[in-house]
Amino acid sequence: MSRTWESNRIRAVTRCSFVGGGAEMGQTSQDYDVVEEIGTGSYGIVYKARDQVSGLVVALKQIRVQGSASGVPATTFREIGLLKRLCRLRCQLVVKLLNVITTPLPENSDIQITLVFEHVEQDLASFISSFPPPCLPDELVKSIEFKILKGLDFLHSNRIVHRDLKPQNVLVSDRGQVVKLADFGLSRMYSSNSVLTTVVVTLWYRAPEVLLNAAYATPVDIWSAACIFAELASRTALLQGNTELEQLRKIFRLLGSPAEEAWPQSSSIPWRSFSGEAGVPLSTAVPNLTGNGQDLLREMLRFDPTQRITAQDSVNHVYFEGMSLP
Repeated sequence: MSRTWESNRIRAVTRCSFVGGGAEMGQTSQDYDVVEEIGTGSYGIVYKARDQVSGLVVALKQIRVQGSASGVPATTFREIGLLKRLCRLRCQLVVKLLNVITTPLPENSDIQITLVFEHVEQDLASFISSFPPPCLPDELVKSIEFKILKGLDFLHSNRIVHRDLKPQNVLVSDRGQVVKLADFGLSRMYSSNSVLTTVVVTLWYRAPEVLLNAAYATPVDIWSAACIFAELASRTALLQGNTELEQLRKIFRLLGSPAEEAWPQSSSIPWRSFSGEAGVPLSTAVPNLTGNGQDLLREMLRFDPTQRITAQDSVNHVYFEGMSLP
């Protein structure tokens, strides 16, 4: 790890500056003062920092890459490409990429790629856990879920599937008024003949078609959004399996076993392994949702992805009547 972080500062030697949704390449230097570490994972570390020139508070996603730029993982290139595209499209519901910084590390041939994002106070998981009991107000649940689905509608209409939607990847302001989809490391552009990997989506928010190793597309994001919807209403995750098989079992115990003809033929898991589950009413599992909310949740949790409601139809559901973006 570069010692620059110990002095709470990153000094960039290459900066890709996004202006008006486009990109300008130029050799310059820029200092950011790190305020605190706000997240970590297999991808690297995220810091809250302040731009010394503008004073703007930003989030820095730092990725260390061994060797030269040719060794940068394809997922990093893909994420940067998608974020640049989204920046040009100017969606207020997607976290904005401000800069891409490449810093050679002096002690070896490694490089450090830093993605500079606009800063939002917290992720949705922290927001939910810190909210006073017993539950979030109905209008707040409705507002946040509406914005998540509007964000998904924007992505899907531009042929982008997020593939890792979960509360930790949704950013919200202190009062929940600002909502932005984030972390596009697993996101992909797709087409009708795309072949997509099954190693996507955090387990609790993973759609059954992914768990069954079947073909999938944008409906996987709707399933994840449904799990978030239920979590907003109940303050606890809807389906908490420890393994893929256990997660499938929890899904079918909730929804009931699907008909054999609906089972994906490409799946190596036999239908009989999960037959016979009667399911429970969603009103029992998520009692805090209103009648229209229950109906929307049911449509979002359809086992058959072709029958699952789309993001566009979701935001037009009667549950969101009167809702609009500012």
